[in-house]
Amino acid sequence: MPIKYEMIIYWSARDDAFIVEVPGLPRCMADGRIYGEAVTNAERVIGEWIDTAHDLGRYVPEPRGRLMYA
Repeated sequence: MPIKYEMIIYWSARDDAFIVEVPGLPRCMADGRIYGEAVTNAERVIGEWIDTAHDLGRYVPEPRGRLMYA
């Protein structure tokens, strides 16, 4: 399944890792020592988030694409 949720990726010196936030899925985050690892981990976590929501009968938001900031 292709991942269609927006990911915000940034370096955290405090954590010594890349952090990935998925704004379209509440509290969905991942990290990794290198950029590619962080994205791979985020893709896995997104899938797990969706699977868990389905298992619990909870709403899964549709991907909205790029968020616009003012």
